[in-house]
Amino acid sequence: MRLPPPPVLALAATLAQRALTRNARPPSTVRALAAGLTSAASMSLAGASARQFRRRGTTLDPLDPTAASVLVTTGPNAVSRNPMYVGLVGLLAANALRRGSWAALVPVVAFVLVTDRVQIASEEAALLARFGADYEAYRARVPRWLGLGSCD
Repeated sequence: MRLPPPPVLALAATLAQRALTRNARPPSTVRALAAGLTSAASMSLAGASARQFRRRGTTLDPLDPTAASVLVTTGPNAVSRNPMYVGLVGLLAANALRRGSWAALVPVVAFVLVTDRVQIASEEAALLARFGADYEAYRARVPRWLGLGSCD
């Protein structure tokens, strides 16, 4: 199954959040501050990972993981195998917080499930084929998301 790139899926999830919370009250100062801090942390995480990829001269294209020229395991990639996706989830969570509605979490969950089961699964198969034992060792020590559950 060919999906749009994860940033496009995140944008669709953001639009779904907006549609589901059309009548949401404006955020309180505390909620807006919490959402802003969550957004900043999420963008920092994703941006730092993207810089590692550029510095190492490998692709950022999620649609062609076979184009990876090097396995990036440093920086944010030392704590999550998918820090750019964690960053997108953080931005969606921040938007849900800002909107102040439990309904805004539904697109977040949908994004995580689709990304985890379709996008990441295909990327990991390509990385295993490309980097073999090095990728297997990386996968064994670094969690897919952020230390939640096993490293599988």
